[in-house]
Amino acid sequence: MLNKMLFVGEKESFIARVLIKKVIDAGVDCQFVAGSVDAVSAAWGDATLVTLYIDEGTRPKEDLLHFLIDTLEEKGLKLILVGEQEDLNYVCDHIPRELIYQEFVRPVDNNKFIEAVTEYFAKVQTGEFKKRILIVDDDPQYLSLVREWLKNDYKVTMANSGLQAIKYLGKNKVDLILLDHEMPVTSGPQVLEMLRSDPETSGIPVMFLTGRSDKESVMAVLALKPEGYFLKTIQKAELLEKLGEFFILHQ
Repeated sequence: MLNKMLFVGEKESFIARVLIKKVIDAGVDCQFVAGSVDAVSAAWGDATLVTLYIDEGTRPKEDLLHFLIDTLEEKGLKLILVGEQEDLNYVCDHIPRELIYQEFVRPVDNNKFIEAVTEYFAKVQTGEFKKRILIVDDDPQYLSLVREWLKNDYKVTMANSGLQAIKYLGKNKVDLILLDHEMPVTSGPQVLEMLRSDPETSGIPVMFLTGRSDKESVMAVLALKPEGYFLKTIQKAELLEKLGEFFILHQ
């Protein structure tokens, strides 16, 4: 995968050009983009990192900050900030902390900046920034199918029973559980009850997977108050779309 970064600022100053050259020398495709929504939107493409460079007296406009927030959340990416401390504080007041990878106060330590950029792309390559999903289902074929659908966009783990899932969650954290409603031995509702009763797992979002679409079955699933449910007849494109919407709404 190509490492590509956008370097966004009001003007391409000498210091900005120096940083961009060093990033390129480190093997990253980097281009300067003027700090407007139209310019950044047109240039974004497959970039997976944005550096927002704030020169003296050139704070980014609020419409650009809102655009960056929406796009970073949608794509699951992060931002590096460069500027005076006062300007960094201003941006940090407008952008959620979880979207900011690192901040650099000017004058910038070039070596540390390059280290941060290369470290970020190394983490992207290993999937560290991907949301983590645990799929729990006693049907190995269905488990493998859903994992195949999701593996490019998420870090996916599989469990073939409720007890295996509980054991896994005792040592690992996930962002969402896709839980089969009808399982032998320990059913989906029983697993959900165990998760909700444990403070360590009570806050993990759970969506049920169910093969039953009749009104009575759906109402029984919703009565357990999961974050949602999917019929097992759902297709790949719709599942990815709905998961993407869920994570945007639950940043």
